[in-house]
Amino acid sequence: MSARPLLNVDGGESEEEPVELYALADVVHVACGGHAGDEASMDRVTRACASEGTRVGAHPSYEDREGFGRHAREVAPDELTSQVAAQCARLRAVASRAGVELASVKAHGALYHAAHASEATARAFVAGVTRSLGNGLAIVGPAGGALESAARAAGMPYQREAFADRGVRPDGSLVPRGEPGALVVDPAIAAARTRELAAHGGVDTLCIHGDTPGAVAIARAVRDALGPKVQG
Repeated sequence: MSARPLLNVDGGESEEEPVELYALADVVHVACGGHAGDEASMDRVTRACASEGTRVGAHPSYEDREGFGRHAREVAPDELTSQVAAQCARLRAVASRAGVELASVKAHGALYHAAHASEATARAFVAGVTRSLGNGLAIVGPAGGALESAARAAGMPYQREAFADRGVRPDGSLVPRGEPGALVVDPAIAAARTRELAAHGGVDTLCIHGDTPGAVAIARAVRDALGPKVQG
């Protein structure tokens, strides 16, 4: 585990995302066509990250652009592996043209939670990543679930993630989107949560979503709480 958690941002999901958000992050996980993103957006974000010294990761999803990848889906493991592999390959090709190597992979939305809970989904996700990118990249996800087990079984580094901009229930699970308290939009609260998580350990990376209201102000506060970024 790194001396302090990294700051990762989910990006490439909207043309309105400010470049400052990418500049504040240690790594930006870029939407690569499953729930959002296309070649133009991948190129824009990848080149901006390269300019800002920010690492780039892949952010594959269920193929669900209408639902923004946030709806649970029943997808056969072989099909899911192919979907993840294709999305990662798209971003790899774009990043390669910009002279950027990918650093990590993080599932988006419903796939993120399904891979944590289901061994079959986790194995299919990891197989898709390794098919396109090999097993040298870090997988980012929740601690202690099926995805961590599948990644480590494949010999891949694993980064345990928590969220600076999401509400958490007493059992540690996220408050579902749409319910009161699901989003943390006060930068001071996000910074306090960051300091607490960093002090207690067990977290390798903290996420801010690019579509959270006030994401830049939250990112500034979290960046200040964590200290200087790690240059890519």
